[in-house]
Amino acid sequence: MLESLMNLVKEHAGEAIVNNPAIPNEKNDEAIATASHSIFDTLKNAVAGGNAGDLVSMFKGGGNGVANSNLGQQVQSGVVDQLMQKFGLDQGQAGNIAGSLVPNVLQQMVHKTNDPNDSSFDIKGVLGSLTGGQGGLDLQGLLGKFTGGGEATGSGDAGGLLGKIKGIFGK
Repeated sequence: MLESLMNLVKEHAGEAIVNNPAIPNEKNDEAIATASHSIFDTLKNAVAGGNAGDLVSMFKGGGNGVANSNLGQQVQSGVVDQLMQKFGLDQGQAGNIAGSLVPNVLQQMVHKTNDPNDSSFDIKGVLGSLTGGQGGLDLQGLLGKFTGGGEATGSGDAGGLLGKIKGIFGK
């Protein structure tokens, strides 16, 4: 998933990173990698922190309002922090980059996940990647729980399954 995410960030990095004087041209690839890793890490931490429901809801929603969702804001904030740390940008510069990049990337990620003709992202693959492919996690049950497809195996509620996800990460 990280490679697909990195390709998606590259597709949308034009104005935000590549044509941005705040990022030297020789640092463009590093900035793209930084943004990609930050997005991935924030989504992974959301799942580890028991917020898999926010992630699934984001994907289920088809991308509408992704940027304004709590998870979207967390992702954007993470990218801002990483750009400030790694490239010495001020809050405004990093905020402008993240503000133009992150919403587009998340919306496209959600769109690709929901498009049956696009196999670059799928929700099971995304969740599997974010959980490190840990055994004992019933992804089908989790998806069913949030899409109205039935009960999650071994859990009568989403909280029980989310607790299981948290357990994978030792939190």
